[in-house]
Amino acid sequence: MWLRPRFGEKLRAELGLPRRARRLDSSPRSRVWRVELPETTAVVKQIVDGPDADERYAREVAALRIAARAETPVVPALLATDPGERVLVLEHLDHRRPAGDWIVDYAAALARLHATARPEDAGVLPRWQGPNQADIASFLGLAAALQVPVKPGVTDELHALVNRLAQVPGRAALLHGDPCPGNDLHTTTGVGFIDLEQASLGSGVTELAYLRIGFPTCWCVTSAPAPLLERAEHAYRTAWRTATGAEAQGSLTDACAGWLLRGDALVERARRESTDHLARIPDRDWKWGTATARQRLVHRLGVVSRMTADHTSLSGLGRLSTGMRRRMLARWPALQPVPTARP
Repeated sequence: MWLRPRFGEKLRAELGLPRRARRLDSSPRSRVWRVELPETTAVVKQIVDGPDADERYAREVAALRIAARAETPVVPALLATDPGERVLVLEHLDHRRPAGDWIVDYAAALARLHATARPEDAGVLPRWQGPNQADIASFLGLAAALQVPVKPGVTDELHALVNRLAQVPGRAALLHGDPCPGNDLHTTTGVGFIDLEQASLGSGVTELAYLRIGFPTCWCVTSAPAPLLERAEHAYRTAWRTATGAEAQGSLTDACAGWLLRGDALVERARRESTDHLARIPDRDWKWGTATARQRLVHRLGVVSRMTADHTSLSGLGRLSTGMRRRMLARWPALQPVPTARP
């Protein structure tokens, strides 16, 4: 266990000698400290060893440099780096407890983060990867296991959906990759984002969809009331328009449907790409963070069912989602709705 941060000669020459290092909570994939430097308080983050450690470090550094273009800061300033140790030194931001309508400011800041990407950034970060054919097969397999008939045309709808999600309509966005409660810092000057190790380039609505679909890659699930969601989505689109001079492109309905197909969005990152998690749903439930897998899935099915009610290209998926949700609630009547408030 590292009790003190790796702060070598390169960083000391740039920033001075750190003192009063205090370990902060972080995922098992990194070690984080708050330190006092001669000129400022900073955060030192080291990406820990692992098969993708170098990639995660490179992604975060690249994303922070792109995001630094925002006129209103949306990430901590990157003060220095030590690639050999996979260490970043970041500006320290004082977080305060968010207000009840926090997703409105969150959404506006997310749009400003997304808008920092430019065409010349192509290749600097990987493209976002959406659901694939295996996800379709898994989702339809779950429908069969729940004994919900799959009507003709649904499979074609899902293949078309996956193809649409692989495209980036309009201007590519800088996607955070894991914009969860906890990776957003609410400060006196606005909202900033941290932990961009999974950053990529893609359609901004992919992450705008988090608000409706329930933060699919996150331990913390919330379900905001419709009026608050509408305010947040309006704030996102307004901030994007202000930053880019154009309207945000892409279908929010498609984005939410895409997250519904992702069985990996039912487990924490360390367990993804390991098994068919949707296939486990009929036999067992498991808790992750603030909700169980079945709670998460019932919520997502309800969202997609409502959003596709008048959506001609996904009407079959809408009916299938309604049927699957009803079957799950009948089979497991004790299932509760996901939380409405941030913990």
